[in-house]
Amino acid sequence: MKQIQIILALCCLTFSAYAQKLKLSPVLQNNMVVQQNQPFKVWGQAPAGTVISIQADWQAAPLSVAANAENRFVGIIPVPVARKGDFSKHQITVSTPDEKRVLDNLLIGETWICSGQSNMQFSMHETLDSAREVPAANYPQIRLFSGSLNFSNEPLDSIQGTWQECTPATVYKFSAVGYHFGRELFAKLNVPIGLVFTGIGALAAQAYVPREVLAADTMLNRVYLQPYLDSPKSKEKMDGGFTFEKVTRPFLLYNAVIHPFINLSVKGFIWYQGESNRGERESYTRLTQTMIQSWRAAFGQGNLPFYYVQVAPFWYDKPDSTLADYAFFREAQERVSDLGNTEMVVTMDVGESRDLHPKNKKPIGLRLAKTALNRTYGLLDEAYQGPKFDYAEYGSKEVKVYFRPETVLKGLETNNAKAPEHFFIAGADQKFYPATAKIEGKHLVLTSSKVKKPVAVRYAFTNFPVTNLQNKDGLPALQFRSDNWPEPAPAK
Repeated sequence: MKQIQIILALCCLTFSAYAQKLKLSPVLQNNMVVQQNQPFKVWGQAPAGTVISIQADWQAAPLSVAANAENRFVGIIPVPVARKGDFSKHQITVSTPDEKRVLDNLLIGETWICSGQSNMQFSMHETLDSAREVPAANYPQIRLFSGSLNFSNEPLDSIQGTWQECTPATVYKFSAVGYHFGRELFAKLNVPIGLVFTGIGALAAQAYVPREVLAADTMLNRVYLQPYLDSPKSKEKMDGGFTFEKVTRPFLLYNAVIHPFINLSVKGFIWYQGESNRGERESYTRLTQTMIQSWRAAFGQGNLPFYYVQVAPFWYDKPDSTLADYAFFREAQERVSDLGNTEMVVTMDVGESRDLHPKNKKPIGLRLAKTALNRTYGLLDEAYQGPKFDYAEYGSKEVKVYFRPETVLKGLETNNAKAPEHFFIAGADQKFYPATAKIEGKHLVLTSSKVKKPVAVRYAFTNFPVTNLQNKDGLPALQFRSDNWPEPAPAK
């Protein structure tokens, strides 16, 4: 009897070892959305020299590839164009002469990566309208993947997480901004949507940039990388546990939660981050632009669109309504969009000045979606830009403010039927005073009895203004300043 037990145990061990020979990347799972109309990589591990057959049910013939000397394989298969209203379920079969893995319940559609810190992580059940939106989120044609938190000194190929159909239960803890973005794409495109969330609260942008990329840039190396490498913390053993400090360390999160996805075919990225870098200016602009370029290079799928969210108004426990340090950071954030195929969406009207995590996330997701629909999908009737400052005309008693014509095609309005708020004008003494604003068609007229000869105008250029000016498409005006005066030194 004992001999039989030993033989059975050995057989189980042998079978277990045998069963592990062919492994697919954990990113590739049942229920996922395969990016339409792009080459799709199927990758994993198998013993060196093993011939792997990859057969999608839309292919006439299988693709054969061999595992390399490092026991890895990658096969690239074509994917057809997604057809509106076609939610057919598909299979991809990956096999060797001895084993087979089947990816089932796949859809062909559009896949986006959603990343950033806590305002992107902010879950559906925490939102202002969760009681209405969560029970209604029954969309099996939208698929969700939430990557788990991890840190690594070296790039990783795997990440934990599960592809799931969108239901009230699965959306409950999913990114609210991500869901509303995907839901609007689904409504307008009528094709399956895949959403991959991979982010964590409090992260700093340098955590999402590869080490070698930081090292290659003189400024980024000096500001972010070298101070970390010179500190004792860089010698610590990495584990997956969260700390507020650890998520600000350079490159660790890129290695653990972005690198595992670089073989995944995607349509683009949405990003909501900035609060952890709010004391920075030029270095943040360069850091974020460099991050975007490094992701595009790593994914190797061209100039992928990158749409990001402006940080919302917040007081940071400083009730002085004239402070503007956060406005100067938002300005540095805005300059990120000087990089091609990027765009920033505005949050000034849906912020909560005393809450770092505003609960009204739906408008933000919709604005990201409108940006993608116009810029990526060519639906040019989808307005996506709020009023953007063009120029000002200074008279002896008033200032006329004009906006870029394409951002005020239908004119200006306010969201509460009151006069536009948060305008300031200054004279040559560089002292700003509140101004009364009046809408006249597609421009504004500003006046202030305290400024006899105005030379500069600012709008919403303080730390926590919650604004009401928008165009008649309902999109909020972007903060601006007409001057280039240097930022005042912080008060001691």
